[in-house]
Amino acid sequence: MNPVERILRAADRAQQRHTATAVVIGVVKKYGDDRGGLLAALITYYGFVALIPLLLLLSTVLGFVLHGHPDAQHAVLNSALADFPIIGDQLRQNVHSLRGSGPALAIGTVGMLYGALGIAQVLQHTMAEVWNVPGVKRPGYWPRLARSLALLVILGIGLLVATAAASLVATTLAGPAAHAGALVLSALVNTALCLACFQVLTPRRIGARDLLPGCVVAGPLFTLLQAFGAILVTHQLRHATQVYGFFGTVIGLLSWLYLAAEVTVYAAETNAVLARRLWPRALIQPPLTAGDRKVLESIARQEERRPEEHIDVNFDDERPTQPPDVGGQGSLL
Repeated sequence: MNPVERILRAADRAQQRHTATAVVIGVVKKYGDDRGGLLAALITYYGFVALIPLLLLLSTVLGFVLHGHPDAQHAVLNSALADFPIIGDQLRQNVHSLRGSGPALAIGTVGMLYGALGIAQVLQHTMAEVWNVPGVKRPGYWPRLARSLALLVILGIGLLVATAAASLVATTLAGPAAHAGALVLSALVNTALCLACFQVLTPRRIGARDLLPGCVVAGPLFTLLQAFGAILVTHQLRHATQVYGFFGTVIGLLSWLYLAAEVTVYAAETNAVLARRLWPRALIQPPLTAGDRKVLESIARQEERRPEEHIDVNFDDERPTQPPDVGGQGSLL
């Protein structure tokens, strides 16, 4: 063993002996084992697909609401919408002549629903991958569709609750206390909303207690992402040129969505690692730890696609628990 390997193995043994570091390493390694980056990219794609028709729907609804209402037009011009490149310029130049369109409303609604259902389907797939659910035990199309619709209802209720809570804080507090109270309340609402969504998305056998740790971490992080998005719109894009602001908005939205997707996947991985005790994990192999064996066995059995298909996993340093089947004729010797 060379000196570098000796140092690395000593560090590996040290992280395995401490629960905190072992859990963190376990979460990061399982994220890599489950191809978490690809799952986050899928969530980001469908999120962006849903945002485009959402912008069309927003502009159409604004046309219906603002037409013939000068006070509402003035309020929109002083809001954060006026800071968006291109959209803000159009509002400032044409807010008095902005009109709603029935076909645009229908196209925006259908497109947003398609993108939202796509996100819900991908999130269900992500949770199944994180918890290593075998393909044969995963729900079919109609149960997944029902869960997707339930997820949209929960998100809608969560949006209403968050808006009402923010209004309550704004009316009862003032100054720095209002900002701090709004952040704390937003973190609590996001944590509860995350827990409700995870219960819909994960397999039925996973209890709420096993889903809570990741949600406790994800809720405050989602609040920080929301605050960062508000700062990006109100301060960074305000003075952007029309062309630069358009590209900046697209890149900013994609980056923001990817960060939110990463938080979601890591929260789910945290729940799986803690619930199944998938630690410690070895940084340098061999030898494999008990956590390594559990993860590798689960990933292999995850590929079962038919009820009559069964996958058995053995390692080179283990003897098979059962002799291989040679046709049911007993021993050949």
